[in-house]
Amino acid sequence: MTSGSIPAPATSLDDGIVATAEACLGQVGQARDAIHKVIFGQEKVVDLALITILAGGHGLLVGLPGLAKTKLVETLGTVLGLDARRVQFTPDLMPSDILGTEILDEDQDRRRSFRFVRGPVFTQLLMADEINRASPRTQSALLQAMQENFVSVAGERHDLPRPFHVLATQNPIEQEGTYPLPEAQLDRFLLEIDVGYPDRAAERRILIETTGVGDHTPQAVMSTEALLTAQRLVRRLPVGDAVVDAILDLVRSARPEGGDPSLKGKLLWGPGPRASQALTLAVRARALIEGRVAPSVADVKALAEPVLKHRMALSFAARADGETVPGIIAQLAAKL
Repeated sequence: MTSGSIPAPATSLDDGIVATAEACLGQVGQARDAIHKVIFGQEKVVDLALITILAGGHGLLVGLPGLAKTKLVETLGTVLGLDARRVQFTPDLMPSDILGTEILDEDQDRRRSFRFVRGPVFTQLLMADEINRASPRTQSALLQAMQENFVSVAGERHDLPRPFHVLATQNPIEQEGTYPLPEAQLDRFLLEIDVGYPDRAAERRILIETTGVGDHTPQAVMSTEALLTAQRLVRRLPVGDAVVDAILDLVRSARPEGGDPSLKGKLLWGPGPRASQALTLAVRARALIEGRVAPSVADVKALAEPVLKHRMALSFAARADGETVPGIIAQLAAKL
């Protein structure tokens, strides 16, 4: 290249990924910081929720009442520039209460026609509060929308907004009057996110900062288009052979047939290929929120439990021996 000439634009895929990553990394980091200013003491939960959305998936938040699950979803919607809605699931909730319904209209000339009234599922971020309190029929209607990204009413297809994410909550203790999600439906959640109690320092901060006159309203950091760009970037980030092999080794070892020999007789079923897909997307998203453009085996280990926990079940004998799903996943991840 001669002196004073203009450099040729980058055309390779790698250069394109790096250029897009540099533009996204700052926004994702700012969004993460903005959420932490409102949600105290739940750093891991916030990161996992961000990973879920950046990977383009849905999340299941499992935790007791009063641990800021609703506040987290509201904050995510505001910070990420998404239209967010909340549906409180109850046993009498019908599919039409979520998807929408057709009503009969009559115009000035007394001509009648049906008009579709959209339900709350037509949003970009839906909080399905206590999803296990709804009947299987209503659960299935929502979970089908999660999988297909559209709903069908009276034979007509209605596409959902882009992006579309569901963050559902479940109370792990109170099970009276609930309908536990079947395993095939649980598999549609990218991650299961356990929401625990904050530590003492975080709870002290909660007491001081949320019981005064100070305003902790979240601020928008990203736009919908910026989030979609980040989601496209996640799918373009390179994944090394070592990471791919670690994902395959982990997922395949967690199956009752052909899995790790030490688990013989301990598992009723294990994760399928969808778990491998979820883990591949999730490790890329985790790398992005930590300022990296490629995932590592450490990311696989860190996300093993939230990806696999709801995709495995122990045998009666294993439960009688005191085995737990998180404990088994930890054993398998330690071998990577």
